[in-house]
Amino acid sequence: MKRMLIIMVIAIAASSIAFSQTKMSKDSKVEAQIIALEKQAWQEWSNKNTSFVQNYLADDAFYVYADGVVDKTEIVKSIPTCDLKSFSLDNFTFRMLDKNSALLNYTASQDATCYGKKQAANIRVNSVYVKRGGKWLSLSYMETSATQ
Repeated sequence: MKRMLIIMVIAIAASSIAFSQTKMSKDSKVEAQIIALEKQAWQEWSNKNTSFVQNYLADDAFYVYADGVVDKTEIVKSIPTCDLKSFSLDNFTFRMLDKNSALLNYTASQDATCYGKKQAANIRVNSVYVKRGGKWLSLSYMETSATQ
Protein backbone atom coordinates (compact mmCIF):
# COMPACT_ATOMS: atom_id res chain seq x y z
CA MET A 1 0.00 0.00 0.00
CA LYS A 2 2.81 2.42 0.90
CA ARG A 3 4.60 1.47 -2.29
CA MET A 4 1.47 2.24 -4.36
CA LEU A 5 1.08 5.61 -2.64
CA ILE A 6 4.72 6.51 -3.31
CA ILE A 7 4.36 5.50 -6.97
CA MET A 8 1.22 7.64 -7.31
CA VAL A 9 2.92 10.66 -5.73
CA ILE A 10 5.92 10.27 -8.05
CA ALA A 11 3.65 9.87 -11.08
CA ILE A 12 1.68 13.01 -10.21
CA ALA A 13 4.85 15.00 -9.61
CA ALA A 14 6.36 13.79 -12.89
CA SER A 15 3.22 14.64 -14.87
CA SER A 16 3.10 18.12 -13.29
CA ILE A 17 6.70 18.75 -14.30
CA ALA A 18 6.07 17.46 -17.82
CA PHE A 19 2.97 19.66 -18.20
CA SER A 20 4.83 22.70 -16.94
CA GLN A 21 7.73 22.11 -19.35
CA THR A 22 5.34 21.70 -22.28
CA LYS A 23 3.56 24.93 -21.38
CA MET A 24 6.85 26.76 -20.91
CA SER A 25 8.25 25.57 -24.24
CA LYS A 26 5.01 26.59 -26.00
CA ASP A 27 5.18 30.04 -24.35
CA SER A 28 8.87 30.28 -25.29
CA LYS A 29 8.03 29.53 -28.91
CA VAL A 30 5.35 32.23 -28.95
CA GLU A 31 7.72 34.62 -27.17
CA ALA A 32 10.39 34.14 -29.84
CA GLN A 33 7.79 34.63 -32.57
CA ILE A 34 6.39 37.83 -31.02
CA ILE A 35 9.84 39.34 -30.43
CA ALA A 36 10.80 38.54 -34.02
CA LEU A 37 7.59 40.21 -35.25
CA GLU A 38 8.27 43.31 -33.15
CA LYS A 39 11.82 43.58 -34.49
CA GLN A 40 10.57 43.06 -38.04
CA ALA A 41 7.95 45.78 -37.56
CA TRP A 42 10.64 48.26 -36.55
CA GLN A 43 12.75 47.26 -39.57
CA GLU A 44 9.77 47.58 -41.93
CA TRP A 45 8.95 50.97 -40.39
CA SER A 46 12.54 51.97 -41.12
CA ASN A 47 12.07 50.75 -44.71
CA LYS A 48 8.75 52.65 -44.96
CA ASN A 49 6.98 49.40 -45.89
CA THR A 50 3.32 50.37 -45.53
CA SER A 51 2.18 47.03 -47.01
CA PHE A 52 3.83 45.10 -44.17
CA VAL A 53 2.41 47.45 -41.54
CA GLN A 54 -1.09 47.18 -43.05
CA ASN A 55 -0.97 43.36 -42.67
CA TYR A 56 0.83 43.42 -39.31
CA LEU A 57 -1.83 45.51 -37.55
CA ALA A 58 -5.18 44.20 -36.31
CA ASP A 59 -8.08 46.10 -37.90
CA ASP A 60 -8.96 47.55 -34.48
CA ALA A 61 -5.35 48.43 -33.60
CA PHE A 62 -4.55 51.60 -31.70
CA TYR A 63 -1.21 53.08 -30.73
CA VAL A 64 -0.64 55.52 -27.86
CA TYR A 65 2.00 58.22 -28.13
CA ALA A 66 2.77 61.31 -26.04
CA ASP A 67 0.75 63.48 -28.41
CA GLY A 68 -2.30 61.23 -28.77
CA VAL A 69 -3.91 57.95 -29.77
CA VAL A 70 -3.99 56.80 -33.40
CA ASP A 71 -5.87 54.03 -35.17
CA LYS A 72 -4.75 51.65 -37.93
CA THR A 73 -5.53 54.09 -40.75
CA GLU A 74 -3.50 56.86 -39.11
CA ILE A 75 -0.62 54.51 -38.27
CA VAL A 76 -0.29 53.32 -41.87
CA LYS A 77 -0.65 56.89 -43.17
CA SER A 78 2.20 58.07 -40.89
CA ILE A 79 4.78 55.54 -42.16
CA PRO A 80 5.98 57.63 -45.16
CA THR A 81 6.31 60.72 -42.93
CA CYS A 82 8.81 59.05 -40.61
CA ASP A 83 12.54 58.78 -41.03
CA LEU A 84 13.97 56.06 -38.77
CA LYS A 85 17.74 56.25 -39.23
CA SER A 86 18.67 53.69 -36.56
CA PHE A 87 17.18 51.72 -33.69
CA SER A 88 17.95 49.04 -31.12
CA LEU A 89 15.56 47.01 -28.97
CA ASP A 90 16.54 45.50 -25.60
CA ASN A 91 15.37 44.21 -22.22
CA PHE A 92 12.37 42.20 -23.41
CA THR A 93 9.78 40.94 -20.93
CA PHE A 94 7.04 38.67 -22.27
CA ARG A 95 3.76 37.43 -20.80
CA MET A 96 1.00 35.31 -22.29
CA LEU A 97 -2.31 36.88 -21.25
CA ASP A 98 -4.30 33.94 -22.56
CA LYS A 99 -3.85 31.52 -25.45
CA ASN A 100 -4.65 34.23 -28.01
CA SER A 101 -3.07 37.34 -26.50
CA ALA A 102 0.39 38.33 -25.37
CA LEU A 103 2.10 41.33 -23.81
CA LEU A 104 5.63 42.43 -24.69
CA ASN A 105 7.58 45.12 -22.84
CA TYR A 106 11.02 46.39 -23.82
CA THR A 107 13.27 49.40 -24.15
CA ALA A 108 14.21 50.99 -27.44
CA SER A 109 16.74 53.52 -28.62
CA GLN A 110 15.99 55.33 -31.84
CA ASP A 111 17.08 58.10 -34.13
CA ALA A 112 13.73 59.03 -35.66
CA THR A 113 11.75 61.96 -36.97
CA CYS A 114 8.01 61.84 -37.77
CA TYR A 115 6.05 64.68 -39.35
CA GLY A 116 9.25 66.72 -39.01
CA LYS A 117 9.32 66.24 -35.22
CA LYS A 118 12.29 64.57 -33.54
CA GLN A 119 11.15 61.52 -31.56
CA ALA A 120 12.40 60.64 -28.07
CA ALA A 121 15.78 58.91 -28.33
CA ASN A 122 15.03 56.39 -25.56
CA ILE A 123 11.62 54.88 -24.94
CA ARG A 124 9.88 52.16 -22.96
CA VAL A 125 7.36 50.15 -24.95
CA ASN A 126 4.30 48.10 -24.06
CA SER A 127 3.04 46.08 -27.06
CA VAL A 128 -0.04 43.82 -27.11
CA TYR A 129 -0.52 41.07 -29.68
CA VAL A 130 -3.62 39.03 -30.47
CA LYS A 131 -3.89 35.83 -32.43
CA ARG A 132 -6.65 36.00 -35.03
CA GLY A 133 -7.14 33.64 -37.93
CA GLY A 134 -4.01 31.75 -36.84
CA LYS A 135 -1.85 34.88 -37.19
CA TRP A 136 -0.32 37.11 -34.50
CA LEU A 137 -1.29 40.76 -35.02
CA SER A 138 -0.33 43.98 -33.28
CA LEU A 139 -3.38 45.27 -31.39
CA SER A 140 -1.94 47.96 -29.15
CA TYR A 141 1.36 49.76 -28.73
CA MET A 142 2.23 52.37 -26.16
CA GLU A 143 5.51 54.16 -25.68
CA THR A 144 6.80 56.55 -23.13
CA SER A 145 10.02 58.53 -23.03
CA ALA A 146 12.74 56.99 -20.87
CA THR A 147 16.01 58.23 -19.49
CA GLN A 148 19.20 56.54 -20.71
